[in-house]
Amino acid sequence: MAASKDAAADKPRPAEAANGPATPTPRAHAKNEGIAVLERLLGKESAPVIPLPERNKIEPEKKPGPLQGWLKKLRWRHAIIGISFVGLVAVPATLASLYMAFLAADQYHSTTSFAVRSIEGGMSSDILGMFTQASGGSTVSDSYILMDYIQSERMAADADRRFKLEDVYATRGLDYFYGIGSDLPIEDKLAYWRDMVSVNFDHASGIMQVDVKAFDPRQAREIAQFIVNQSDNLVNSLSLSARNDVLRAAQDEVLAGEARLAKARAALRDYRDKSQEISPEEGAKLAVQLIGSLEQQLTQLNADLATAKSQMSEDTPRIRVLKTRIESLEQQLAVERQRLGTGEKKAVANDPDAPDVAGRIAEFEELETEREFAERAYTAALSSLEKARIEANNRQRYLALFIEPTLSEMAQYPARLLNALLATLGLLFAWGIGVMSYYNIRDRA
Repeated sequence: MAASKDAAADKPRPAEAANGPATPTPRAHAKNEGIAVLERLLGKESAPVIPLPERNKIEPEKKPGPLQGWLKKLRWRHAIIGISFVGLVAVPATLASLYMAFLAADQYHSTTSFAVRSIEGGMSSDILGMFTQASGGSTVSDSYILMDYIQSERMAADADRRFKLEDVYATRGLDYFYGIGSDLPIEDKLAYWRDMVSVNFDHASGIMQVDVKAFDPRQAREIAQFIVNQSDNLVNSLSLSARNDVLRAAQDEVLAGEARLAKARAALRDYRDKSQEISPEEGAKLAVQLIGSLEQQLTQLNADLATAKSQMSEDTPRIRVLKTRIESLEQQLAVERQRLGTGEKKAVANDPDAPDVAGRIAEFEELETEREFAERAYTAALSSLEKARIEANNRQRYLALFIEPTLSEMAQYPARLLNALLATLGLLFAWGIGVMSYYNIRDRA
């Protein structure tokens, strides 16, 4: 009876049978769950249930295939990213590789090495020491000056006048990237010159290496030789300028001392012309001797006068003669003493404007002192000039060339594989940054 009720309950209704399979009833769903719980408790797998013809079945949902799932997930932004990769990375990298492989012209290089040397100090016994000494002193600053000069506008202009850069570096075939244009200003020529000429300086050894690139190996060597010649001229001019700076002050001192000495000698010559004597000191010695002789004669006459007065009267001719001679000697003695000095009171002389011996000696000594000082200063200036000349000669700079400009036999530039790889990596890097920036902004938004 109960089984018949269950079968009647499980029988589909006529309306449901006509419309298709109906949804499972809550009772049947609870029954299935109970059976599953009981099977788990018993630890046994339930026997397969054979569905009855009249039992309702649940159709499983159909899963889409892998191709349909990928197409469903594909969006417009993914398509744009793929197109951007092709347009911004793949195509430009391919074109760059083809250009480097088939269109880029061969470039040859010429290398030369030299150093700025100074003869100051002792000479080294080996070749390496001769060049490593260039890093001492002020030759380092001279080397940096030379580096700036090689890559300066003046050097580019001189090279353009000498070689006509627009002809030397004209476009070869379809290589418009590495060739130089026509009718360019000096600024553009300077930028191209710095690309084709590289300078490396080793501070430890003082050696400078210059690399020159050109489309023809002989032209590259000629340009390198031109750079060496111009650098040698610059170093010589710097050395000459430094030498002149050292000597200029000493030469000025010599000229000043020479002018002072000439002035002192002229003043002394004028004095001797006016005084008509070589040295007033010698004249003073003669005047002293004369005064001494006059005083001796005067003393003798005074003694004779005293003797005569004791034997004769005052009016006798002998006494009058002695008195006259004594007066003459006294007058002469006064004149001679006046020539030596004026004393406390100026004596009257035949030539009141004539200087006395003491005045002439003072004037002469002043002139002579000035002359001696001028001579000593002039001698010291000459000694300083000679010392400065020796020092200037020891500080001379010169360009020591030990590697002549080379002649290349095989093209070294451009680095085709490396340039193509760098272009590809650069494009890929830029594209990756763009994509990451887009997703970063999208996630933040």
